Amino acid sequence: MRLFISGGTGFVGGHLCRELRARGHRLRLLVHSSRPAADSDIEYVPGDVTDARSCEEGARGCDAVINLVGIIREFPGRGVTFSRMHVEATANMLAAARQNGIGRYLQMSSLGSRPGAVSGYHRSKYAAEELVTASGLEYTIFRPSIIFGPGDAFVTMLAGYIRSLSLVPVVGDGTYRLQPIAAWDVARCFALALDMPATAGRVFTLCGRDRLTYLELVDAIGRALGKSSVLKIKNPLSLMKLVTPLLEGFSFFPLTSDQITMLLEESICDGTWQETFGFEPAGFAEGVAGYLKGEAR
Repeated sequence: MRLFISGGTGFVGGHLCRELRARGHRLRLLVHSSRPAADSDIEYVPGDVTDARSCEEGARGCDAVINLVGIIREFPGRGVTFSRMHVEATANMLAAARQNGIGRYLQMSSLGSRPGAVSGYHRSKYAAEELVTASGLEYTIFRPSIIFGPGDAFVTMLAGYIRSLSLVPVVGDGTYRLQPIAAWDVARCFALALDMPATAGRVFTLCGRDRLTYLELVDAIGRALGKSSVLKIKNPLSLMKLVTPLLEGFSFFPLTSDQITMLLEESICDGTWQETFGFEPAGFAEGVAGYLKGEAR
């Protein structure tokens, strides 16, 4: 297949592109500036996912559309908002598929996206999902938990604290649970879905093998770095809810109020996606050890 992908140069996009190329697909990536293609099966087209015309032109001649674009925090002064990057971008990619007669469409969403979601991030992701489900296309939506792998942000940030400070700040008591999934497992699900008609019209929640509290997750990262224990500085939730709104507008501050809300809600699922895709996901400890020790995946 020839595939048109937005977000293909990002963290998950890099893993997905490797998986798709290994399966013989030809890729066309929407990028902010033109860059030479390294191989004949990948093409870069300049454009922006918030520009409907560049999406339409980029999708021309393709067999399927994949939208991976997403942001974890907003910077309204720069025009970077959930509404623009999740909802508006999705509308443009759907229109590009329809205008080019492309029936197959895959969408990256997020675990926790649902009607009446508390966080703005999840509300915008669900609003984008509603556009997809109403599009008339043969869609598949994926809602992954926190994604780890080479090039990630979350695990790499925590590993940085451990390496440089030998401690990790914790919001509240740290007992809220997460079920991270490897980027290469997410990529595999996307790639498999293209050849599985039974996945059309469905939404899959993706989570990894291990359900960990935040404290357990930090310890697993510490062990991967050769630390027998990691000092954890617990910050009272009441204090974080007071301070974060004052500082979240600055890029140096690592948290937003939205992210605190999502942490406390937890990010876990029942793993039933494995029944459809037929493989067991990577374990968290083994997965992070591979790349935190410098071993490329």
